[in-house]
Amino acid sequence: MTLVFSSVGYDMKEVAVSSAAANIEIDFSPVATLGQEVVVGGSRTPQRLLESPVTIERLGAGALRNAAAPNYYEAIANLKGVDMHTASLTFRTITTRGFISSGNTRMNQLIDGMDNQAPGLNFSVGNIVGLTELDVDNIELLSGASSALYGSGGMNGTLLINSKNPFKYQGLSFNIKQGIMHVDGKQRSPAPYYDWTMRWAKNINNKFAFKLAWQMLKAEDWQANDTRNVARTNVLSKLTGGDRNSDPNYDGINVYGDETSANMLSVTQSIQSSYVAGIAAASGGFVPNVVQTLNALIPANASYANAVSIINANFVGPLAALAPTVRDQLLPFYWGLRNNWVPNQNVSRTGYNEKDLVDYNSLNFKITAGLHYKITPGIEASWNTYFGTGTTVYTGADRYSLRNFKMAQHKIEIRHKNWFVRGYTTQENAGESYNATVLGRLMQEAFRPSGTGSAPWYPTYIGNFIGYKLNLYNAGTVPSDYNAHLFARTAADVGRPVPGTPQFEALKKQIRTTAIPAGAKFLDRSDLYAIDGQFNISDAFGFSKAVEIIGGGGWKQYVLNSQGTIFADTAGKIKVHEIGTFLQLKKDLGEFLTLTAAGRFDKHSNFQGRVTPRFTAVIHATKDHNIRLSYQTAYRFPANQDQYINLNVGSGILIGALPEFQDYYKLNSTNPGYTAESIIAYRNSGNPANTNLLVQAQFKEMEPESVYSG
Repeated sequence: MTLVFSSVGYDMKEVAVSSAAANIEIDFSPVATLGQEVVVGGSRTPQRLLESPVTIERLGAGALRNAAAPNYYEAIANLKGVDMHTASLTFRTITTRGFISSGNTRMNQLIDGMDNQAPGLNFSVGNIVGLTELDVDNIELLSGASSALYGSGGMNGTLLINSKNPFKYQGLSFNIKQGIMHVDGKQRSPAPYYDWTMRWAKNINNKFAFKLAWQMLKAEDWQANDTRNVARTNVLSKLTGGDRNSDPNYDGINVYGDETSANMLSVTQSIQSSYVAGIAAASGGFVPNVVQTLNALIPANASYANAVSIINANFVGPLAALAPTVRDQLLPFYWGLRNNWVPNQNVSRTGYNEKDLVDYNSLNFKITAGLHYKITPGIEASWNTYFGTGTTVYTGADRYSLRNFKMAQHKIEIRHKNWFVRGYTTQENAGESYNATVLGRLMQEAFRPSGTGSAPWYPTYIGNFIGYKLNLYNAGTVPSDYNAHLFARTAADVGRPVPGTPQFEALKKQIRTTAIPAGAKFLDRSDLYAIDGQFNISDAFGFSKAVEIIGGGGWKQYVLNSQGTIFADTAGKIKVHEIGTFLQLKKDLGEFLTLTAAGRFDKHSNFQGRVTPRFTAVIHATKDHNIRLSYQTAYRFPANQDQYINLNVGSGILIGALPEFQDYYKLNSTNPGYTAESIIAYRNSGNPANTNLLVQAQFKEMEPESVYSG
């Protein structure tokens, strides 16, 4: 009898055995396997990497062990054509085509066949929820368009991460990595980096097998400290010069709370108008316009002291009760406007640095467990669960501190070499996550409201600005606006909570643990339910030599549940459905040409169905030399946030693009939306009456996004 032994990365060995009692020793010899590795992702059937109809990059067990990277996920960045965005230590985003930002809705990430996206975000949260380091068998990356076989989202590529089967990979393993971060000491003192991993797997009588793996990563994250100034006054943001001292309207990139901005002249005019209305009502109409009254009573060359005396002399008798209001409250603002002391200048609140608001104590804990049972030698049933929790920072429309974020995936699967069927669910829990920008703004409002309530911030600021100028003019000195702004801000910020103090920490905790809109916390417990299946028709019925045919399909249901803090779901959970099916035909035309045609149809509950074809040809020029030709398509249904978001982002509200949002916010009727360009022109005109410059926006119907490549 001859036994054949083989293993990936080693030369095949044939050993003749003459006795069942004989001891056999096998000495494998390493062999170069570049291009010979078996991949599945290109056509959903096993084939050599060199013969794959589309571009695939692969990391096998050996490559992962030897990767010059802290972990397997960062090793993906070393693959050809990969771009990786780093929002924080544990939140990394991958793409292979086009531009990239934090969170990629155009990239599919599948772990053991499961869509690894967070249901509420519609993109994978890096490797926060996924396989542990020791449980990764191999990684396959399809570059570019890949929707024909893998469905919506595969526009920039599809990443397939596969775990180790406990029937094949047994034993107890530990892996401990430790290091030091912030060794330069520029942001903070040096801090330790821990990454500990364990895996245990056991095969029992080749009938039942189990595995258990966990990983813990703990470190102090990098601090975002970009304090450059952003000008947002004209809708479209841009960098500009200045800092907190030199620019009254300073808005730092990683400074939060300073997004709140108001125009001094407009606020002062509004304050004066409110006093005009209030005094008219209080006097029963006897003083219909107190400003006109003061203009008539106070001579042009009068001093502030003269004005006070004139008010005291004229507001007597029935008007005596109004004298304190006119003299002590209205007069400073009236005097500033009368003498043109109030500039047409925007002023922002004093913000807090991100490091004082965001939790940089990065932690990621993952645990995976699996039970595998061979129903027959060729049919295997399995149950696997994947749980991850952690604290990290995500950059989207704002900066979000994902604190104690949790996500779990549970899968049941039955697999044969010719078919499989699986069902899985993804359960998301935002934990104590919050919006750092909103936190900064609400902390300012809690300390001192911007425009209403007791001693509001902007009236206090403007009153002290005018008072500073008045005192210097009375002393015979011409004041500068620069010094007046510094004085006004100092006065308006009296009592402002200082980072590091108990008052600051208590206020921060109160707001970050209170749900939006009253606080900064967002509540997201969205879920995903899915069923997938595939059948190799030609292998099952024995005609694969003539033509290879595989087909499959799947169903998904998203259940959005944010209690109104992210989505427009205050009335109840939102359910969104997707269904799809695909078919692929592969034909070998002799030894020199292989043709493949694939097509997929998908339907979304809010959009019409999409068909995505793919055609490939592999020309076998000589041994191990192939020429690949392909035409590929991909599409993306709008993400759940694109459709249903209703999120306060500090400087505004993000709303979904579905038509019902236009109706709810009356954007096409009594509360019209305008184009950004026309708003810029209107603001630059400096005249509120120039409403003819505003151009009403035309809202187009939202459609799935498509891409074609060849």
